[in-house]
Amino acid sequence: MFTGIVEELGEITAAENLGDSFRFRLRGPVVTEGARHGDSIAVNGVCLTVVEHEGDEFTADVMAETLNRSSLGALAVGSRVNLERPTAVGARLGGHIVQGHVDGTGTILAREPSEHWDLVTVSLPADLSRYVVEKGSITVDGVSLTVVEAAADRFTISLIPTTLALTTLGVKQPGDPVNLEVDIIAKYVERLLTSEGATR
Repeated sequence: MFTGIVEELGEITAAENLGDSFRFRLRGPVVTEGARHGDSIAVNGVCLTVVEHEGDEFTADVMAETLNRSSLGALAVGSRVNLERPTAVGARLGGHIVQGHVDGTGTILAREPSEHWDLVTVSLPADLSRYVVEKGSITVDGVSLTVVEAAADRFTISLIPTTLALTTLGVKQPGDPVNLEVDIIAKYVERLLTSEGATR
């Protein structure tokens, strides 16, 4: 489990297209400290498994399902990525409950810069719209954010200076894809209310 509080901006140092999958090598001195084979690291909000670890770099495989649901297939050598290690038991939950299981992708539609923050509009896939509510939580490229306004096909978020400086959202521009993960609690509530036994 993650919290959507990005620990560092990493970098893709190698990308191998294997046809139905990708193998990435990523640099991240913070998240690789103490990393071992089999550990999880969120990359732009996608939970990936450490295959190999050497120095400040690690290797991870990305399967077809992940490529279909996320924007990781668009990454190339030199791409910057948001990195986060799983939350330790007993640690503060600084963002919200994030699984690293991307539900789909959106596209940056607009940026409205202010003196100290940016208002960003992101497109919203129709099948995710019902989970996104005003002042609710959403994960965008692995960053835990609060929804400012929610419409049927888009939502807006405000990015504070820290988010602008320390994550990829500071440089994303209209037309760029982003990974979206909706609040898992909303999905569980929907499942419980619509299950066969909910009306008994």
